[in-house]
Amino acid sequence: MKIALFGGTGRVGRAFLHFIEAGGRHSVSALVRAEHPNLPSTCCRTFRGNARNPEDAQALIKEADIVVSCLNTDGDDTLSVSIQNIINAMSAQNKKRLITIGTAGILQSRQNPALYRFESNESKRRSSRAAKEHANVYERLLASDLNWTVICPTYLPDGPAVTNYRVERNFLPIGGKEISTGDTAHFLYKQLNSDEFIRARAGLAY
Repeated sequence: MKIALFGGTGRVGRAFLHFIEAGGRHSVSALVRAEHPNLPSTCCRTFRGNARNPEDAQALIKEADIVVSCLNTDGDDTLSVSIQNIINAMSAQNKKRLITIGTAGILQSRQNPALYRFESNESKRRSSRAAKEHANVYERLLASDLNWTVICPTYLPDGPAVTNYRVERNFLPIGGKEISTGDTAHFLYKQLNSDEFIRARAGLAY
């Protein structure tokens, strides 16, 4: 499988690439703004560019079977601008499968399912700016015809994969407090060959 990867130099992106390298079955083309010494060259080719540039997104996706985005908000509108470029490029090239990393804030509130978690008292974050950006992405995906999955980890400390975590469709598992970058990447890797969460959010937590 040929994977187009956005955000490969981030914490989850790098952990995901280690699963790709260990699995030995897939190849990755990653768009990077600057060269990164810790990306595994055995399975990953890097291309200089920026996901905010539509032409860079189109070029990266051209040969891919599946698109993966581990982009973060960057403190601005990078995430929503980039996802629209990705959606446009995939639609123009008739590509369907997209897996992205979101946040638990855009899962539904258990107390009031009409709200996102970040809109309810279930969220403990002081600022909702990043969650609103992720919600913008989710709503753009809803309006598309892509076969997307949004993986929504809760508090995300660095850590290895222990592969003993809980997953729930569109909600955060009850009592979930955190999940490591390694286990988030493990779940992402499993979705490459799964249709269980097509056009759904997957809430992740221990």
